[in-house]
Amino acid sequence: MQTTRLYFIDAVRAFAILMMLQGHFIDTLIDPVYRDSAYTAYNVWSYFRGITAPTFFTISGLVFTYLLLRANQKGDVQKRIKKGLFRGLLLIGIGYSLRINILSWISGYFNTYFLVIDVLQCIGLSLIILICLYTLFKNHSYIFSIVLFSISIICFISEPLYRTLEITNVPLVLANYMTKVNGSIFTILPWFGYSAAGAFLSTVFFRHVHRKQFRVLTIITFYTVGIILIFYSTKILFQLHRLTGYDLLYRCADFNYLFIRMGNVLILFGLFYTFERYLKQSIISKIGEKTLSMYVIHFILLYGSFTGYGLKNFFYQSLTPWEAIFGAVIFVTTVCFISFYYARTNHFVYSLASKIISLFKK
Repeated sequence: MQTTRLYFIDAVRAFAILMMLQGHFIDTLIDPVYRDSAYTAYNVWSYFRGITAPTFFTISGLVFTYLLLRANQKGDVQKRIKKGLFRGLLLIGIGYSLRINILSWISGYFNTYFLVIDVLQCIGLSLIILICLYTLFKNHSYIFSIVLFSISIICFISEPLYRTLEITNVPLVLANYMTKVNGSIFTILPWFGYSAAGAFLSTVFFRHVHRKQFRVLTIITFYTVGIILIFYSTKILFQLHRLTGYDLLYRCADFNYLFIRMGNVLILFGLFYTFERYLKQSIISKIGEKTLSMYVIHFILLYGSFTGYGLKNFFYQSLTPWEAIFGAVIFVTTVCFISFYYARTNHFVYSLASKIISLFKK
C-alpha cells in the first residue's frame, strides 16, 4: 500500500499553535473589564479560542497514529514505538518543567504548583495510551479503528460523570490527571477522546488516502459531519435520551461542548484539506513543524518558566483591547522568529533532550 504525506496536517497544527499563542497572550493580559459577552468581538474571539485545544489533541492523535501505521508498513514499527514512548515521556517531563521556578527553589520555597497538569502532559500520556492500544490491536486493523472510535464517543458522553470529580487518598501527581480541584488546566478525560478521534481518522486516511475520489469524499464528510455535530448533536442527544431514558445522555446534551468542538475541528480539517495544494512548502506548513518549540518559548516569555519573570508579571490583566491585539501580534511574531532561527524544528527539542539523557548514562 502506498502512503501519502498529509500536508494539510502541518497547516492545521500551525493554525492551532498561532491561535494558542494569541489566545494565551490576550487571555492573560487583557483587563477583565473587557471580558463582556456584550462585545461581539470578544464573543467571536472566545469561540475560536475554544477550538484550539480540541484541534491540538485531535491532530496529535492523527499524526502520531498515522506515523505508527506507516512505520508498521515499512517494517520498523518497533523503532517508532520506542520513539513514541520517548516523546510521550518527554512531553510529560517538559510539561512539568515549564512550571518549575528555579529561583524560588534555590531560595528554599517549594510548592506543588509544578504538579498541575497542562496540555503537554495530557498529550504525552495520550501518545503512550495510543501505543498501548496499537500494541493490543496491531494485528486487527478494523477492530483498532472501532476501539478508537468507541473510546472517543464514550469519553464525550460520560463527561458528566467526571466533570466535578474529586479524588482523595491518591498521590497528587496521579490525581491531577483526573481532577481539576488542585489546579490542573487539563485532565486526561475528556481530552483523550479527541486524541482517540484523531487516531481513528488516521486509520481511515492510511487505508484509503491513495484511492480515487478519497479527497473529495473526505472533504464532504468533514463538512457534513462537522455541521451535524455543531448544530444538531445536542438535539440528537436529547432525542436519544427520550428514546432510551438514559439519564447520562440528557446530562451530556445539557452541557454539550465536546461534540460541538469536535464539529469545529472537522470543519477546520475540511477547510485546510480543501486548500492543501496551496499549503505545501508554505510558511504556514513550516510553522506547523515547530509547534513544540513555539509552545516552550511562549511559556517562558509569557509565564516566566524557570525564573518566575515573564510578561504576566508586568502586564497581568492590564491591557486594553487594542493594546492586547497589537501586543499579541508582536508576541506571536517574536515567538515565531525565535523558533525559526534558534530552535529550528521540534527535532531540536527532542535531540537536545536525548543529549541530556545520554550524559546521565555515561
